[in-house]
Amino acid sequence: MNVKLMAGALLLIVGLISCNKKKVAEKPVLETEQGFDYSVDQFADIKILRYQIPGFEELTLKEKKLVYFLTQAGLAGRDIIWDQNYRHNLGIREALEHIYTHYKGDKNTDDWNAFEVYLKRVWFSNGIHHHYSNDKIIPEFSADYLNLLLTETGTELKGEAFEVIFNDKDNKKVNKKKGVDIVASSAVNFYDPSVTDAEVEAFYKTAYKGPKNTPIEAGLNSKLVKENGKLVEKIWKSGGLYGSAIDEIIKWLERAQGVAENEKQANALGLLMEYYKTGSLDTWDKYCIAWATSTSGNIDWINGFIEVYNDPKGYRGSYESIVQIKDFEMSRKMSVLTENAQWFEDNAPLLKEHKKEKVVGVSYKTVNVVGESGDASPSTPIGVNLPNNNWIRQQHGSKSVSLGNIIDAYNHFGGTDRLKEFANDAEEIELEEKYGEIGDKLHTALHEVIGHASGQINQGIGQPKETLKNYASTIEEGRADLIGLYYLMDPKLQELGLVDDWEKVGKAAYDGYIRNGLMTQLVRINLGDDIEEDHMVNRQWVSAWAYEKGKADNVIEKITRDDKTYYNINDYSKLRELFGQLLQETQRMKSEGDFKAAQDLVEGYGVKVDQAIHAEVLERNSQFKSAPYSGFVNPVLVVEIDASGEVSDVKVTQPENFVSQMLEYAKTHSFLTSNLMKVAH
Repeated sequence: MNVKLMAGALLLIVGLISCNKKKVAEKPVLETEQGFDYSVDQFADIKILRYQIPGFEELTLKEKKLVYFLTQAGLAGRDIIWDQNYRHNLGIREALEHIYTHYKGDKNTDDWNAFEVYLKRVWFSNGIHHHYSNDKIIPEFSADYLNLLLTETGTELKGEAFEVIFNDKDNKKVNKKKGVDIVASSAVNFYDPSVTDAEVEAFYKTAYKGPKNTPIEAGLNSKLVKENGKLVEKIWKSGGLYGSAIDEIIKWLERAQGVAENEKQANALGLLMEYYKTGSLDTWDKYCIAWATSTSGNIDWINGFIEVYNDPKGYRGSYESIVQIKDFEMSRKMSVLTENAQWFEDNAPLLKEHKKEKVVGVSYKTVNVVGESGDASPSTPIGVNLPNNNWIRQQHGSKSVSLGNIIDAYNHFGGTDRLKEFANDAEEIELEEKYGEIGDKLHTALHEVIGHASGQINQGIGQPKETLKNYASTIEEGRADLIGLYYLMDPKLQELGLVDDWEKVGKAAYDGYIRNGLMTQLVRINLGDDIEEDHMVNRQWVSAWAYEKGKADNVIEKITRDDKTYYNINDYSKLRELFGQLLQETQRMKSEGDFKAAQDLVEGYGVKVDQAIHAEVLERNSQFKSAPYSGFVNPVLVVEIDASGEVSDVKVTQPENFVSQMLEYAKTHSFLTSNLMKVAH
């Protein structure tokens, strides 16, 4: 599970080349009078930032090689997420990039500017659908203008791949709305366009699910297609779908295995390669166990088909890669959560039968990202907890990481203007400014370490994707959020030395969460739209449920002042009790597989938006220039080769801008062929 900008205060604060290829010169780290320049670009609703890699220079040469090889492995699979997101994405991207690099006409027109913004938005979203709302990105230029650009650059893009840019087909990448065929109405390329929800349900009733009590993540690494009228899984593996990119991933993983820090790391990498070669989900489980229990060393990685948010049915994993080095100081501070995981489980307001008697191996680290790819880039999570398979987590434990340098980049770039606009009073602003950052970091840690690791599913109850279906992801994210919220107002945090004033940290975190869940996150969607992204949905149903259930005691007060709406928490202790009640109920839903209760909670509180509040929020937010969404360019790792042909060092540089990085990636890390776009020679 990952956390993508879910902390309330963060929303307010924001809202690599291979040895055998030509080395591209990169400008050095850009500096300003204030130091490192975090800002790269801003367009549409997006801003692009840079991040630094603290501790990289302290790595040994062997460790630097390991980081470099793992980063190259991650980038080798970059094309996969594009094809997964939509069947025409690769062809469209190739055409747009060829136009961008070959067009010799007037680049000072409104049409060209609109084309450039559209291309940047497509790059950012890894396809033609918005990375967060899942809506198709609408270009602000005409089909005639695109035809002109195609003609003048000798580029060919025809048929559905051209038409879909401008028509109303495939408008939603992922559609989980109640009452629709969520498979047939989703454009994501995990299923043939003719496959229906009912057919997927029927297929997985009889599909192989692994050994009893240790089920595989069925469907995780395949596309479901129709052959001769029957559904068949086409596996993503060497020699199968995405084989050319996967072979490149394997090549770099082999080199990484040769410089692994220890035997456990090498064994895990070996199993990952075996999985990519065979496509066996039983092998994937073996890899996940080996990876989760390999906790020593300074380097770690995430690589594979992992998060299932992009599948409306919750089966198929999006390709993702994150390479990271340990943040030694912060990891020591936060390891206290891991050491006390059993206390948190024992004292959680869950029903006794839903608690774990023994919490196994929750490993938590604050890490610094070195490179990201696939579904983790350019829009990155701020925290990750893996593996996702419940029985592995229960029996073998899990790893939780907070991406420290990513969070720091957001914090250094931010400002307080939005906070001052939407916070109710000076006290709320002061609490956020003093305690908001530590509150966010603790909430992320509690969400990942304690939240996702807590609770257990009743014997005989299927996996959440089978029982809670399209509500499984948002229920799980909300449940983990509630664990964090419940404990953020607990003096235990101060007893453990994690905070200096638990009550003020808790108040700041509660203020930020409610402010975000009921108001400020609405800047991310268009007026009139429902909320659909799982994390946004869960933030609203948690906040809206608590607001409604606390009305009798005026726990959260809705205030109108100068025609502006504010939410003020009058009783933090009672709000904590409400969070505890909702936590118990969401755990019961997961443990018992109660689909009806999950549906009622999500549809009743999490999807629909108060249109008057939404219009007001958008109007109040319009005064701010900073875009509501953020993402990152990656630092570039450049190898130095000695006279004998061996790697003698690895240096970190920064890309000049977003465009240069995207074009460089297209040149050096494209290993899938679309067969849709043909360049005239």
